[in-house]
Amino acid sequence: MTLTATAMALLGLVAWPLLLMFLMINQRGLLVLSGKMAVNAFNPDGSNTPGELAKRLVRVHANCLENLPLQAALLLYAIASAQTAVTEPLALALLGARLAQGVVHLISTRPLFVWLRFAAFFVQLAILAWWLLQFAGLAG
Repeated sequence: MTLTATAMALLGLVAWPLLLMFLMINQRGLLVLSGKMAVNAFNPDGSNTPGELAKRLVRVHANCLENLPLQAALLLYAIASAQTAVTEPLALALLGARLAQGVVHLISTRPLFVWLRFAAFFVQLAILAWWLLQFAGLAG
């Protein structure tokens, strides 16, 4: 069976937060095992985790999960309704923009990086809106 761009994007949108979760678990596990934090001391938002990168990692993971339902719903709709011709051209661009947004956020929160992150997010929104219009028969 050939993996379509639509299916690869869907799997990638699930794999990325899974990878981030493993990174968080690894980082938190090292803090617990080294005695620097108690196993039950972590705030869900990561606000009390040492280091800015650790805090950004939690936020990037949460942001992926916040956006996954919209992205997955349209990709799954395309697959279930045999309309992947709509999603195929931009599916990997959607995944790339999601990955770029997360990586840029992990690198820095300086203004330039926030603008780059916003640009990557806007690309995702534009792709989703375009697909929705196409599925609704409102676009070419």
